Amino acid sequence: MKMIGKKYLLLLILPALLTSCFTPKKVLYLQDLGAEMVQEMKEADYEAEIRKDDLLQILILAQTPEAAKPFNQSALIQEMSNTTNNPEQSAYLVDVNGCVDLPVLGRMTVEGMTTLELKNKIKQELIQKNLIKEPVVQVRILNFKVMMLGEVKSPGAIEVKGERITLLDAISQAGDLTMQGRRDRVAVIREEAGKRTVHYLDLKSKAIFDSPYFYLQQNDVVYVEPNDVKSVQYRSGQLGNVTPWISVLSSMLSLVTLIVAFK
Repeated sequence: MKMIGKKYLLLLILPALLTSCFTPKKVLYLQDLGAEMVQEMKEADYEAEIRKDDLLQILILAQTPEAAKPFNQSALIQEMSNTTNNPEQSAYLVDVNGCVDLPVLGRMTVEGMTTLELKNKIKQELIQKNLIKEPVVQVRILNFKVMMLGEVKSPGAIEVKGERITLLDAISQAGDLTMQGRRDRVAVIREEAGKRTVHYLDLKSKAIFDSPYFYLQQNDVVYVEPNDVKSVQYRSGQLGNVTPWISVLSSMLSLVTLIVAFK
C-alpha cells in the first residue's frame, strides 16, 4: 500500500514539474509607480515639430469659399485637373531649407515650428495683410511616422494619425516587446539640428514620463536591444530558446531523484 501511495504521489508531482517549465513569464512595467501619482504636462511637452521632408496639409477657410480658394493649393490643383482631391498630392513638401511655398503668401520658413505655431502665423499674416477677415487655418503633418526595430513583435513603421504619440503607444502598436527584449534600455534615436542623438529609457521606471523622449517626434527610431541570453544565443548560432529545455532537464533530474527516494 505504501508503494502504491508513493506512485500516486509521483504522478501528482510530475505534471506540476513539467507545467512549471513552460509557464510564461510575466514582465512588469513601471515597477516603481506608486498607488497615487499626479503629473502635470505642458502642451509643448508633446507637440510634434515640423521637420524637413514633411508633407503638410494646410487648409485656409473663410466665411465664403471663393475668398479662400486662392490661398489653397488643394483647391487650385482640383480646379486645374478636374479630379477628386488627394491630400498627399496637394500637400506642401518642406524643402531642404525648411521652407514651403504658399499661394499668395509666398515662401515661409516652417522647420522647427509646431503645427499650432504655423497655424497662428498663417492666420496673423492673412489678417495683417487684410487678405481674409476671419480666417480659419488647419495644419496637419501627413507623413508623421516612427520606426520600431529590434525585439518587438511587429517591427516596422507606425503611421501616426493624430498630433502625438508616446513611446508606450508605439510599443503597444508594435505588439509589445518580445520576452528577449531589454525593458531597462530602450533606445530612442532622434535627429535634431542636423545631429543624431540616442537616448535610453527604462520602461520599468516611472522616470520615463519626465523624459523629453517619452513623446516621440516625426521619424524617431525606437530600438529594443536583446537581453544577454538572446545575445549569447546569436553568438553561438543557437537561435532557439533553450531556456525551457534547461528547465525540463532540471525537472527530469528532480524526477529521477524522487524515484530513487521512493524505491
